[in-house]
Amino acid sequence: MESIFSFISEHQLMIYLVILMVFVGIELIEKVPSVLHTPLMSGANAIHGVVIIGAIIITKEADSVYALVLGTIAVVLGTLNVVGGFVVTDRMLEMFKKKK
Repeated sequence: MESIFSFISEHQLMIYLVILMVFVGIELIEKVPSVLHTPLMSGANAIHGVVIIGAIIITKEADSVYALVLGTIAVVLGTLNVVGGFVVTDRMLEMFKKKK
């Protein structure tokens, strides 16, 4: 328990920053009109592709089994997020095509 408190006290600024980013993200997404959600989702998926590259690099440099497992999980979940996002984007774009 003491290690958790020391981690929080050492990284207090980062914790505050993440909490602030969550609130700013929520406010920002609420203001986006529904017409722009598809391009916004495509852009977010492209950015998440960069996160996958970073997770692969970090996993390659892992020096313990714990770090290797966490890195592998990060790569798998990030890949699922990107693929799922592009599938949803493709389905939404199908709605705008003219039907025969």
